[in-house]
Amino acid sequence: MPMTEKELQQRDAQRNLGAELLESVREMKAGRAAKLHKVAIPPVVSARMKSGLPQSSFAKLLGVSVRTLQDWEQGRREPSGAAKTLIAIAEHSPEVLRAVAA
Repeated sequence: MPMTEKELQQRDAQRNLGAELLESVREMKAGRAAKLHKVAIPPVVSARMKSGLPQSSFAKLLGVSVRTLQDWEQGRREPSGAAKTLIAIAEHSPEVLRAVAA
């Protein structure tokens, strides 16, 4: 049942419109800020995803343990030397890595 004009006035008299507007602005800013954040995907993760290989297969092709691959993917360690080159190849030409894995 719709509120009467008197009920609406009583409800509105108890509201703090300034506080409600401020809260709405804060929520909008928080929502907008959340949309502007981008997740940075490490090249090794991107390369593995593009290759379509699971961690175990990808690690084997790179000649490293799954644990080492996980450390690279989570940013705890950085690949070096030949691993970086293989990761770059896998990222730019994933079909090459898939062919080697076959």
